[in-house]
Amino acid sequence: QVQFVESGGGLVQAGGSLRLSCVVSGFTFSRYAMSWYRQNLGKERELVAAISTAADTTYYTNSVKGRFTISRDNDENTLYLQMNSLKPQDTAVYYCNAAQDWFVRYSAPDISPLFDSWGQGTQVTVSS
Repeated sequence: QVQFVESGGGLVQAGGSLRLSCVVSGFTFSRYAMSWYRQNLGKERELVAAISTAADTTYYTNSVKGRFTISRDNDENTLYLQMNSLKPQDTAVYYCNAAQDWFVRYSAPDISPLFDSWGQGTQVTVSS
């Protein structure tokens, strides 16, 4: 059974930092690219960042470039998102999911989540 467990969110002032984690189980983490998404109430889920299986290719949506860094630890089955210089518009629930490596390398931002199941997400709230 595929499981994603996100953590690390919280309330932070604008300009602050947070580091999100996503622990994965139920599939071979090292064989898949991974992505972070975020969603606000009433809005569609948005792709934030993605990373290839070997961590040699990354993608970031324009609004977070230069502020967020995606990384992974294949030995620990864990995906990370370091978020710096946070802005109120970064407020959302953040989720992770797997992706096909080819799409991250050659087709970004056209990267679809691989699995239908999602974790509970982690809430990030940035105050102004």
